[in-house]
Amino acid sequence: MKIKGLDHLSKQMKQLEKFMKEIDGSLGEVQFDPFDAESIEQAIINIENMIDQKSENYLNNPMISKIVGNLKENYRQNIIDKAAEARVNTDEDA
Repeated sequence: MKIKGLDHLSKQMKQLEKFMKEIDGSLGEVQFDPFDAESIEQAIINIENMIDQKSENYLNNPMISKIVGNLKENYRQNIIDKAAEARVNTDEDA
């Protein structure tokens, strides 16, 4: 008895492993002005573009697509949090 779909799943798992190795470590750096909403949004766009570049070879892999969505959301929130923290710290220093 042959179970269908295992070859496809195996391929997806190998792609997932390769993708995870590619994003291990730093994706890149973004700079932004925490007092400038456009600068914050541009930083988010830049990090999302970096993630898209790393994942462009795996667009048909649903496991990677889900990770990409989560990565983008996590980085977005991280940038927003860092900007808010910088604004609070500046207010406290004043």
